[in-house]
Amino acid sequence: MHGRSRRAPRRLLSLGAIAVLVAVASGCGTAGTGTPTATASGAATSSATATSSGTPGAVIKIGILTTCGGPFATFEAESFAGAKYALIKYAGATASGTGPQDQITGAVVAGHPIQISFGCSDATPDVAVKEARRLVESEKVDILLGPLSGDEGVAIANYAKSQPNVTFINGTSGAQTTTMTVGATNFFRFGGDGAQWMAGLGTYAYKTLGWKKVAILGEDYSYPYTQAAGFVAEFCSLGGNVTQRTWVPLGVTDYSSYVAQLPRDVDGILLLTGGTDTIAAEKSYQQLGHTPGKEMLGGSSVMDPTSFTVGDSLVGLVGGSPVPLGGTTADWTTYATGIAAVYPDAPADSLFTVLYYDGMQAIIEGLTKVNGDLSDGQKALQAALTALTPTFPNGTIKLDANRNSVQPAFVVQIQKNGGNLGFTVLKTIPDVDQTFGGLFSATSKAPSRTDPACTGGTPPPWSSSF
Repeated sequence: MHGRSRRAPRRLLSLGAIAVLVAVASGCGTAGTGTPTATASGAATSSATATSSGTPGAVIKIGILTTCGGPFATFEAESFAGAKYALIKYAGATASGTGPQDQITGAVVAGHPIQISFGCSDATPDVAVKEARRLVESEKVDILLGPLSGDEGVAIANYAKSQPNVTFINGTSGAQTTTMTVGATNFFRFGGDGAQWMAGLGTYAYKTLGWKKVAILGEDYSYPYTQAAGFVAEFCSLGGNVTQRTWVPLGVTDYSSYVAQLPRDVDGILLLTGGTDTIAAEKSYQQLGHTPGKEMLGGSSVMDPTSFTVGDSLVGLVGGSPVPLGGTTADWTTYATGIAAVYPDAPADSLFTVLYYDGMQAIIEGLTKVNGDLSDGQKALQAALTALTPTFPNGTIKLDANRNSVQPAFVVQIQKNGGNLGFTVLKTIPDVDQTFGGLFSATSKAPSRTDPACTGGTPPPWSSSF
């Protein structure tokens, strides 16, 4: 996800940890260009920081990189809340306030105080890498959690290759190539890619809704391409046809002309947008006399409570998600109740909240396994992370040979509950891997505006369960 900032971006900078406290503060600053400020260190380094010697009680520094500008700035609060709540739940931290930007103090893992530094991107790869460089090479973080967006993730995974003694944990970036082809051995993705998140939606469209012809409207970059790849591969393998794919540059605020160009001779539209772009697309669809909840399916970022401002025309909208939005399992309800008590204004029902929470939980579990020892280029930590099988609010996962998760996917629906919009889980697809039931591989063409082609074939195994 990338685009120019639409609001004055925030720059969140770390304060030094004192004794056994983690001190996290947010400050505001504005770059004259309207994009987040970023400072890149002039000298690259591949050596671990001074905290990585394994000395008992040594501070461990974790960087959190997310977006605070561009069309996905709205997800800043979700990602911060998720990551911080994991520190509260698993590392004994205390929140000083109920806002996601408020300080937390007292996080300790395996006897090591945790110090947090924040990075601020606008979802463009260049800014994300500059912020990663600042965090790794200037702030000297040992572990980096993030980024949020697809193109950013590809860029950060490539940057990780130059920093083998630093461990990188993906936030929510969902481009398929990040883990399938880049191959950074110190980059871990515990939340899967965007195609995995769409498992089941193509079958739902074809078998449950009876759709045979679909058009796609999405943002023009790697994550929506990956989401489209999952849907197209599944829907078309069953006999469906995707007749048009319309890609909109990020930063466009008026979707009306793109919506007007959508073909009329289709059964429905697959919308692949996020943040303010989702709201703009859905409102334009409404203004042309259509009802999103009846005529659209949504990608994972469409299925986010930030879109509820569009109103009741969203009721009935079904989409794919890596998290059980509106779920009822004990793991989910415990998480949702717990985070609501600490950060009541940060929606638990957001993949950005959950996957940053999951990433931080994995970091804490990995550090606990090695007693906080980051010596020898963090080899023990990276081995421990590879072997983890954590149970998250969205289920138990494991990593494949590319350090990408095998995980459940969910078909979810927007409904009205007690007068308010909310979600419910319609279908759970267990154990979805990055090959998408054997339909993708490292030798496949990377998802693009036109790939994969819409062709028949053998449907993924979960299709038979509908």
